[in-house]
Amino acid sequence: MKLLYAEDEPAMSEAVVDILAYHKYMVDAVYTGSDALDYALADQYDGIILDIMLPGISGLEVLQRLRSAGLRTPVLLLTAKGEVEDQVLGLDLGADDYLPKPFSMELLLARLRAMLRRREDYTPNLLRCGNISLDQKSCRLSGQGQSLLLPRLEYRLMELLMLNQGVCLSTEEILRRVWGYDTEAGPGTVWVYISYLRKRLLTLQANVSIHVRRGVGYTLQAEEDLP
Repeated sequence: MKLLYAEDEPAMSEAVVDILAYHKYMVDAVYTGSDALDYALADQYDGIILDIMLPGISGLEVLQRLRSAGLRTPVLLLTAKGEVEDQVLGLDLGADDYLPKPFSMELLLARLRAMLRRREDYTPNLLRCGNISLDQKSCRLSGQGQSLLLPRLEYRLMELLMLNQGVCLSTEEILRRVWGYDTEAGPGTVWVYISYLRKRLLTLQANVSIHVRRGVGYTLQAEEDLP
């Protein structure tokens, strides 16, 4: 499960990200409302944790813009304790839940699990292409009776390719969506991780290939979909 977490207090952000990572969540952390909006619109997340008090654009405005853009990703708002008006407004704007600050990590995890369970009622956990499948909960790539646990970056790259089957993704877009806006990784890094995934597909005897178009990008296709 991949989450976007917007919090402008670095110490709080680091603590929460560490806890979420320990519980197997992948987290992109941002510190301003503008970055929260840009990340949410540019990538695909299973859930968003959004502090209302963010510099620049407030969390409520971010939420309003996301819902106006048609983004239905579940949102958990972090609000100041006792600020009932913010809580009511957030729910009216389309938030799925809210959590007053300060909060316990146990309660945050419980609220997050509940919110994501509701999402799972209508979102499949398995992505499929050809004879392979990718489990978004366990990060396992499976096929032909075998299963491989993918490291974090390999999983994120495979997930991106499977969510965009048949679409040619540029190296720049892959770097931004898998490694993040501020990455120092270059095109060679993408090629290395594509090679890793090709070896995984070979191990699973997949009828799926990752094709490269020089100067254009990469695309994932099953054999039956090839021209």
